[in-house]
Amino acid sequence: MCIRDSPVTIRTERDAVMSAERYLRWLGFTDVRRHGNCPAPAATGVDLRGSAIVARVDPTTLPTTLRDVECLWLHSLLDSVAGACFSLAGYARDARCRADDLRLPLFVMDLTGTPQALNDWADELARHGRS
Repeated sequence: MCIRDSPVTIRTERDAVMSAERYLRWLGFTDVRRHGNCPAPAATGVDLRGSAIVARVDPTTLPTTLRDVECLWLHSLLDSVAGACFSLAGYARDARCRADDLRLPLFVMDLTGTPQALNDWADELARHGRS
């Protein structure tokens, strides 16, 4: 990942959100911002918003759930924008399958703050960015 700002080492929930925010900006979503002023993940399931994308960042040590994936997809559908999900611990099997069905990009993040595409939709987003 060649980002003007160096990746953020993830030590806190806020670091995870900041890392995903920088990555999305690098992909061309330059107006993406944290949802609200709270450093903790948003209760709505959307942590980052931009004019063309919403994203969820799951900094927990448990796999991201099916419910989390579906809630994010619904937010993207309601806002008529793309969605992307970032997780430190990966995804439950049913969440991965559903994300593929919904064409929702899934990324996993390591503690160095580097997101890696987990499904074809994430590969597509990483390859083309905001088109």
